Amino acid sequence: MGLSALSPAHAEAPASARVEIAYLLRTIADSNCAFFRNGDWYDSKQAEQHLRLKYDALLARDLIGSAEDFIERGATYSSLSGRAYAVRCPGTAVAPAAQWLRELLARYRRSHQ
Repeated sequence: MGLSALSPAHAEAPASARVEIAYLLRTIADSNCAFFRNGDWYDSKQAEQHLRLKYDALLARDLIGSAEDFIERGATYSSLSGRAYAVRCPGTAVAPAAQWLRELLARYRRSHQ
């Protein structure tokens, strides 16, 4: 039995999901918001780097089929501590990261219909 029969091929996320997730990651990096993770606040660039690593890990395990999958499985809480992520943008109250990202995704979809 060949190696390919032993290890399943990793599927890519659908094109629409890749585009939306790329938008979310780019927007995070450019946001000037602070991101709370495991008891510490991180700047937007650090948050984007961390979430990109989580995205890549989820993608390698075939766990991303939509932008919602990315938000729920990678950008909502710490996989190490289980603690929820939060976002604090200039001039706004702290919000759960999942809520902030869902709203960002909804705005993106409305503007790209």
